[in-house]
Amino acid sequence: MSDTTDKIQQIRSLLDELATAATSDEHALFAHNFDALELPAIVSSIVDYLQPLLRPYESAIYWHLFRNSILATGQQFVRASTKGMRQGVITSSSGQSATLSYATVQDTLAALEDKNVIAKVGDTTRNGTLYKVNLPEEIAICQELMAQDKERGIQPVDEPRELDYYNVRENRLKVFERDGYKCHYCGKQLTRFTATLDHIQPASAGGDNSFDNLTTSCLHCNSRRGNRPVMDMYADGKDNNR
Repeated sequence: MSDTTDKIQQIRSLLDELATAATSDEHALFAHNFDALELPAIVSSIVDYLQPLLRPYESAIYWHLFRNSILATGQQFVRASTKGMRQGVITSSSGQSATLSYATVQDTLAALEDKNVIAKVGDTTRNGTLYKVNLPEEIAICQELMAQDKERGIQPVDEPRELDYYNVRENRLKVFERDGYKCHYCGKQLTRFTATLDHIQPASAGGDNSFDNLTTSCLHCNSRRGNRPVMDMYADGKDNNR
């Protein structure tokens, strides 16, 4: 019985290491691109697009996790325990207790996971479970509202092609928004902090930094493509699907 328990623990440790490794590149990219000056815009997007879709307990726990991840460290990852969130997050709906039941916290975390508002990315340890705190642009239930506002408020791009959409931060965001913050090659959902720009025609082959010559890419696909033609990426994708 002891051997079986040890093996299970080893498997859990390996899974935790794999989950951590899988998020390390994305984690580093977010930390590199994150700018505290953008916090007002991030908070506004949460208030406008996410909070109206959450129940009170869900909203309170999300803000608690946000406070201890992005706001505190500039990182999307935080380790939190059900026991630790029972107190100091929100008063019970009856108003008679500042402590939530264990089941309430568990059910609320499960509901946030179901909505992809948070994602469990590591095993549970004595210090809690490792969660990734998603932003509205990563959350499907928010994307439709964001798209509707974009259609109402953003006019077609008519700036001269000579404008730099690669190096100018405001212009980079326009490319990400056009592509829905999704990788052009693998379809992975990204954020303004984890997305990269890829030249359709490589700069080494005369490609410019215009709006039409840039596409959104995840770090993995961007690195894998290098200076190869875009069609080679599609060929790779077909081979991988066989």
